[in-house]
Amino acid sequence: MKYQEALDYVINKLEELSNYDYASSIIYWDLETGAPKEGIRKASKVLGFYSGESHKILTDHKFNKNLDLLLANLDLLDAIHKKIVIETKKDIENIKKIPLHEYKEYSELLSKAQPVWAEARGKNDFSLFLPYLEKIIKYKQNYVNYKGYKEHPYDAVLDDYEPGITVKQLDIFFEDLKEKLVPLILKINKKKDFISDDLLKLDYSVEKQKDFSIFIAKYLGFDFERGLLKESAHPFSMGLNKYDVRMTTRYFSNDLQPSLFGTIHESGHSIYEQNIGEDIWETRLGGGNSMGIHESQSRLYENLVARSLEFWIPIYPKLQEVFPENLKDVTLDEFYKAINKSQSDLIRVEADELTYSLHIILRYEIEKELIEGKIRACDLPKIWNERMEKYLGVTPPNDSHGVLQDVHWAAGLFGYFPSYALGSANASQIMNTMRDKLDVDTILKEGRLEKIKEYLGENIHKYGKLKDPNEIMEIATGETPNSKYYVDYLIDKYSKLYEV
Repeated sequence: MKYQEALDYVINKLEELSNYDYASSIIYWDLETGAPKEGIRKASKVLGFYSGESHKILTDHKFNKNLDLLLANLDLLDAIHKKIVIETKKDIENIKKIPLHEYKEYSELLSKAQPVWAEARGKNDFSLFLPYLEKIIKYKQNYVNYKGYKEHPYDAVLDDYEPGITVKQLDIFFEDLKEKLVPLILKINKKKDFISDDLLKLDYSVEKQKDFSIFIAKYLGFDFERGLLKESAHPFSMGLNKYDVRMTTRYFSNDLQPSLFGTIHESGHSIYEQNIGEDIWETRLGGGNSMGIHESQSRLYENLVARSLEFWIPIYPKLQEVFPENLKDVTLDEFYKAINKSQSDLIRVEADELTYSLHIILRYEIEKELIEGKIRACDLPKIWNERMEKYLGVTPPNDSHGVLQDVHWAAGLFGYFPSYALGSANASQIMNTMRDKLDVDTILKEGRLEKIKEYLGENIHKYGKLKDPNEIMEIATGETPNSKYYVDYLIDKYSKLYEV
């Protein structure tokens, strides 16, 4: 049967493509977690080579001829192979519009840009990173033109992370958040000393933080037989496959929260990757779904689980035992309030739940204007600071705490930031349904986190990319994404915490 021969050929080529992706990912991991600075010169060339070979496979005439034969016989394929064929065709339609030399150059540029970003951030020197950022933006603008769009150029990059989501929809979503949350934030800002988090900003041994990070990741359900936890300038997760999932966190000797909740956040991503179904893990479907779905898992664990009082009941004594000099005389209620303190912060990854989306709105608006060409990269520090003051009432003292704080632009991840806010909204919706099915508070009080992992695995994780984002939300919650649960959760929680 011709279609079976075509399927075998396409699957074999996709396996070859997977091998290039795997090798590239290992190099990226190494660059982010300890490779010598000068090693980037050779590594960037190798990454450029791998991306070029991948481009050749996806644009090869024979490969596409066989793929088209399969597309004409989709009814003969099972659900997994049908989805693989459809998604591969979509990738090809995007990639074949990009000239090969640009595709390779862009891959090399990103591998060089990230270490420079880290250096610029460390030295508080935006000018070091600016030339790389300008080139990345230019490539992204070219990509948008190659890919095409119907209404707004930013829709083209959004589609890479949130298929089907548009600027038109996001503008409504973010306006709704601003309208309903900003009044509450302004009320809470007037009670800034109502809750103190000073107990979290004492001297905390980094070595002890590292030990507790391992403990908390295991407690949540991360399998260290199939994963790693290391340190990097910006926490991230990398799912090579369900049997090799890696994540990083960061440590500060004078602040416990970044490592604690950074590790929990990345564990949410990584548990998702480790829970992918056995039937798809070696295929192109064997990873997390859209970024909005992926973020829903990290946000669910970080905020809805780990910032609840019930979560800490069984393990707060363990934390006190690790840091007795700071926490021995601190009650659980005091600790709970401290980790939920709301204040307008400079750093997105350290922002509380209530103010977090305003950090995303700022980045979303800036990215839209960069892609449109309405603003220039060289003006970003000024624009960033002005909007931080406008939206959050704070002005960064330097670029390291401002425009240089995120790695995303150095990694070319334009269109990614909105997923964080969508993920938070999805997380609240998923938790709302999970509470109807499970006694979540009792599970947390008894430390039976495996029940939550199993529930999420069965309703979300196992599907990987087999289902579309809206299908995943339908399976998990019975409806498509709805921001109502997110807004209601935040208003209820913070009105009680701050008695407003």
